[in-house]
Amino acid sequence: MSFFSAENLIALLTLTGLEIVLGIDNVVFIAILVAKLPASQQTKARRLGLGLAMGIRILLLLAVGWIMGLTEPLFSVPKFWTGESADAHGVSGRDLILLVGGLFLIGKATFEIHDKLEGDDHHGPGASGGRVAPKFGAIIGQILALDIVFSLDSVITAVGMAQRIEVMIAAVVIAVGVMLVFAASVSSFVERHPTMKMLALSFLLLIGVMLVVDAMHGHIPKGYIYFAMTFSLAVELLNLKMRKRQVPVTLHQSYVEPPKGASPSGYQLPAAGGPDMAS
Repeated sequence: MSFFSAENLIALLTLTGLEIVLGIDNVVFIAILVAKLPASQQTKARRLGLGLAMGIRILLLLAVGWIMGLTEPLFSVPKFWTGESADAHGVSGRDLILLVGGLFLIGKATFEIHDKLEGDDHHGPGASGGRVAPKFGAIIGQILALDIVFSLDSVITAVGMAQRIEVMIAAVVIAVGVMLVFAASVSSFVERHPTMKMLALSFLLLIGVMLVVDAMHGHIPKGYIYFAMTFSLAVELLNLKMRKRQVPVTLHQSYVEPPKGASPSGYQLPAAGGPDMAS
């Protein structure tokens, strides 16, 4: 069958749309993480993060047999959360990945909410005592870990909807291309509006809970999750439009960007002739 057959094109369009929807949480997570980096590194981190997401998805698609093997139970545990100890819950590799990823997402989102609302406040390079902004590699490492988790659902969806691997890969590439175009705008919008950042972190909490429930073989229809997210986003956009003249709350920033001339560890390099020669 030709790649450009009607059946393949319909599958490509449908799958691309779903990949974009499934990738929204990925974009939001990347936007929140790269905001911690110096402004000069944020664009590079966004592109690299989404590039890694595309690469991981393609690699997983090329290893479809291995992905399907992840659904095979590795061991069983009692369903203690249902109170029915007689029932056994088969734990697969996919379940473990989703459980760890969901718990990480819940913990990370909770930490970020606390840090922005009740953490130490150190705005700007002149502030003292703040932590140095996270290193580029550390942020990319966190993005990579969540890319793997988010990619599982994306790949399993692709396998279920399309028959040809070329269609799946094309859909992933197009979807990531669309996300690359809008990632900077999403990051800028989330950073400008504190309420949107809190809402985005709440979405990540919601997605984390969904991953944990999925890992335990529970079922929360994704339509409910996406409807709740879309509705709350629409309400907040209306709030922003109606109250745009109000001064937004300034969220705490518990880290400071290293000043120009700082060493990689974030400490200011002494001026020539000693630290006190300039005074």
